[in-house]
Amino acid sequence: MNYNLLMEEEIEKIKSNSYVPTLLLHACCAPCSSACIERLADFFKITILFYNPNITDEDEYYKRYRELERFVDSFDVKYKIDVIDGGYDSECFFEMAKGLEDSLERGKRCYKCYELRIGKTKEIADRGDFDYFTTTLSLSPYKVVSWINEIGSRVAGSGKSKFLNCDFKKRNGYKRSIELSSLYNLYRQDYCGCIYSKNARYKNNTD
Repeated sequence: MNYNLLMEEEIEKIKSNSYVPTLLLHACCAPCSSACIERLADFFKITILFYNPNITDEDEYYKRYRELERFVDSFDVKYKIDVIDGGYDSECFFEMAKGLEDSLERGKRCYKCYELRIGKTKEIADRGDFDYFTTTLSLSPYKVVSWINEIGSRVAGSGKSKFLNCDFKKRNGYKRSIELSSLYNLYRQDYCGCIYSKNARYKNNTD
């Protein structure tokens, strides 16, 4: 499935209409958000949701959140972007990950983590009466894009907020995020945020 093409087709429909829809964009970090915002900002009135209970360390959580705010404040866009802090809540992630502590990267624990974050984004999108919701997660080459879109389409159901299919790493999205990170001097973390990913990264670097 070409999820990027599906997104572009949806944007073409939006461009043919005078109405500018609202979009709740789940963001994992400033670097990934940068290229996604650049692609979407002319077509949507964006609100960013920073909801990432997978980030175990509280200092790391707020470091990433403040970096996202800093980027949004400095990035020139057509429509003003607001940022919502979903709140530091690592216990929610640990509860979800019970029994999956030894799951490999891109395994079942990661699927459940996508589901947790995308599901919360949908809940908030419906409560806020947003037209669309989506996530920056698909920009990363380490994420399973088919899972992200399957979950988004499933949780969208028949509610008001429609899931915007995405594969933001297409059209050199990941490369563009690196360029923007350099341009805006963004903090780029080297693991997703959870303690299991951090431990695996450390082990791989020392083996």
